Amino acid sequence: METLKEIQDILVKLAKSQAESSQQMEKRDKKRDIEWKKLRIAQAETTEQMKKTDEQMKKTNEQMRKTDEQMRKTDEQMKKTDEQMDKLIKQTKKTDKYVGNMGRNNGFIAEEFFVNSLSKTFEVGGINYDDLYKNLSRTTKKLQGEFDIVMVNGKDIAIIETKYKAHENDVDDLIGKKHRNFKKLFPQYNDYNHHLMLASFYVYDKLMEKAIKNNVTILQRVGDVLETFPPNPPKK
Repeated sequence: METLKEIQDILVKLAKSQAESSQQMEKRDKKRDIEWKKLRIAQAETTEQMKKTDEQMKKTNEQMRKTDEQMRKTDEQMKKTDEQMDKLIKQTKKTDKYVGNMGRNNGFIAEEFFVNSLSKTFEVGGINYDDLYKNLSRTTKKLQGEFDIVMVNGKDIAIIETKYKAHENDVDDLIGKKHRNFKKLFPQYNDYNHHLMLASFYVYDKLMEKAIKNNVTILQRVGDVLETFPPNPPKK
């Protein structure tokens, strides 16, 4: 009898143990199902994210292609602009050279006209002169200067600056720096009566007014004739 009871107890324990094992296996299966479900969801999300990433990369590549194309066009445009700038610079240099040459030619023409006109009579502003010097220049250690036309007699000296088209600042230059430098470079004439003159093909009212106000004689070409507009007293 005791042996039978022991067998029954063992069977009960086995049944209980089997039931517990079944429960554990069921829990483990449920847990595994949940983990698999999570894994499938994560995998699906990863796949979707990779799909979006691929689309984004595709868009990025397309944008980069467009950017490269735009940069290529920009480079071509910059090249054309550089070529146009080079042409413009060359044209500007040619124009500057032409204008410079034209200015020098006009200045030479004006100077020659006044030299030839004054050489015919050696008289200007009612004063007769003995000598006429063209482009009189002198250089010292500290100073150098050139004067377009200088006319001199025993007591008077005319310092004449020639311009194709004179301006008011030419009066300032003549009565200032030009005259000061002349007296320093040619001190032998400092006791002479100094007559400052501005010779020009073109003269306007304000220039005339400023010249007369500063005792500067205006010489103007009118056709082939030289007209003189002297100031009040001569400047010494």
